[in-house]
Amino acid sequence: MAAMSIDYVRENIPLARALRANMTPQERHLWYDGLRHLPMRFQRQKAIGPYIADFYCHRARLMVELDGSQHYSEEARAYDERRTAFLATQGVEVLRLQNRTIDEFFHLAMAKIAERAAERIREREEPR
Repeated sequence: MAAMSIDYVRENIPLARALRANMTPQERHLWYDGLRHLPMRFQRQKAIGPYIADFYCHRARLMVELDGSQHYSEEARAYDERRTAFLATQGVEVLRLQNRTIDEFFHLAMAKIAERAAERIREREEPR
């Protein structure tokens, strides 16, 4: 089944570019040492709907989000929940990982991402 494109807010493109240029150490590690080497294509700081994903695989409709301390306030958690709910309506699954997981368990995090992306691709592309 072909994956439909998700509209995005054009005004987010400059912010996405700025975020790509200023990735956190964990985002840099995940991108340069992991995601860009997987067989499925991931994009970094990708505008999706009104949001910007840390990493996104369109073929799997999988968003990978790295959570630092800014994600643990009550307001941030509520925002993340609204965002995840919106993305679910678009057929996108959000896989959240803590920065600490990237720092301490990088290979396990990569295995989890690769496995989930492959599962999603199989589920989406199997004939019904």
